[in-house]
Amino acid sequence: MSYDEDVVIVGSGFGGSVAALRLSEKGYRVRVLEAGRRFEDEDFARTSWDVRRYLWAPRLGCFGVQRIHRLPHVMILAGAGVGGGSLNYANTLYEPGAAFFADRQWPPGMSWQAELAPHYVTAKRMLGVVEHYPHTGPVERIMAGAAEDLGVGGSFRRAPVGVFLGMPGVTVPDPFFDGEGPARTGCTLCGNCMVGCRVGAKNTLRKNYLHLAERRGAVIEPLRTVVEVREDPRGGYLVTSERSGAWVSRQRRTIRAEQVVLAAGTWGTQQLLHRMKATGALPRISDAVGRLTRTNSEALDGAISTRVPDSVAYTEGVAITTSFHVDDHTHVENVRYGAGSNLMGGLATLLVDGDRPLFGRLGSMAAQVLRHPVRQFRLANLRRWSERGIIALVMQTADNSLTLSLRRRLGRDVLTSRQGHGEPNPSYLPQAHRAAEAIAARMQEETGVRTEARGSWPEAFGIPLTAHFLGGAVIGATPEDGVIDAWNRVWGHPGVHVVDGAAVPANPGVNPSLTITAIAERAFAHWPERGGQDGRPAQDELT
Repeated sequence: MSYDEDVVIVGSGFGGSVAALRLSEKGYRVRVLEAGRRFEDEDFARTSWDVRRYLWAPRLGCFGVQRIHRLPHVMILAGAGVGGGSLNYANTLYEPGAAFFADRQWPPGMSWQAELAPHYVTAKRMLGVVEHYPHTGPVERIMAGAAEDLGVGGSFRRAPVGVFLGMPGVTVPDPFFDGEGPARTGCTLCGNCMVGCRVGAKNTLRKNYLHLAERRGAVIEPLRTVVEVREDPRGGYLVTSERSGAWVSRQRRTIRAEQVVLAAGTWGTQQLLHRMKATGALPRISDAVGRLTRTNSEALDGAISTRVPDSVAYTEGVAITTSFHVDDHTHVENVRYGAGSNLMGGLATLLVDGDRPLFGRLGSMAAQVLRHPVRQFRLANLRRWSERGIIALVMQTADNSLTLSLRRRLGRDVLTSRQGHGEPNPSYLPQAHRAAEAIAARMQEETGVRTEARGSWPEAFGIPLTAHFLGGAVIGATPEDGVIDAWNRVWGHPGVHVVDGAAVPANPGVNPSLTITAIAERAFAHWPERGGQDGRPAQDELT
């Protein structure tokens, strides 16, 4: 039976890139369809104000790395481009603690922490993890001091980062893959990791998995948005894509593949699965699709000064360098943007307790402005925002979730949300407020400049921000429990596989990129060589 490709991979982030390399190594003909554009180092925006290269809004001509999605219960920051979230993530690669692997959603019968342990080792090697960020500056001192002030100084640590530190600005032959990878340039500590690394120091997926996959024959097509995956009565699947952002000439085409890997990010993969179930293109998708959608129980708060402190460089370093735990399940990291990258400061506003009614929160904000209008103007001013502040990214292992579904709006099917299993997804985190206030106090003590804790506009309206949108197509022991089996095959459609954040079954409480990579490494380690005997059990043997 003739197929155009053995495997079509939808998306090129942490799951899709692993699929591209490992399946190419096993002899499969692989094609990757990526909605975003391909970036060379010099193509990234110099600052976040270059919105056409920074933001993703293809219908408006913006083909950047930063996606923003909104649901009734959360606002989501995600990535776009060949390399997916690795292009704009903070290159932070923590391994989650035991609580994550103890979640009841993991299929029984094995220790998943032990099962995934060797794949975390592989993922760390491939992503070039430096276990402890080595540089110390004012931000690192402030974070250590804030942890001490909160009584949790013992939990302070340096972040594991995926960056080639090397000699700043010096280019050397591939230091990671015995010369098979691209030449690399040492990190200059410019702080613009999340806008896109123009230096070439960040270990994006273009520098490792995807580079090696293309050398082994994988084909990557950028600016192709997959709109349908349909079961083919003849066998295999029909994958239809369009030119990303097209208004008229969509250049729709269909590829026939024996197997499909969905790795379009949690938002993209969930959209496809919901739509294919609703239209009957993949009719046996589990009714569990959309359940256990996680936000990593996150908040994005921080602290800002009224002016740039003298001789203090908050922007110097990689994006995330340290962390501490406010309590057993609440993890706080510092985040920075580079000098000039001030656009995301538009999301910041006054810090108000989220347990008050909306009008009470807005009234409190108005009262603070009226009491100190000049100070609040200075704090809210976006000029040199990244040079005046520290963002606090707060994550939890708490068992809360959303349930996503489709609804009709303006003639289109779009995702919507409602509260799901576990505790309600929090609209704000008091632990995040305490951390932001402690950071603000230490900043003011270090510099002598008036500094205040800050929240975000979405949070002020009861909608938290997350940079780590997960779940909704999670691993489950049966089709009633989850959307995919323990080998990442979609229940009822074993030729379709989910290997991105949508597969993650619980809140890891740390940045999930390393975990997504490890889960994908495990999944493809079990695939047979092309034409070989498949040792994985058939799905009817599992139920």
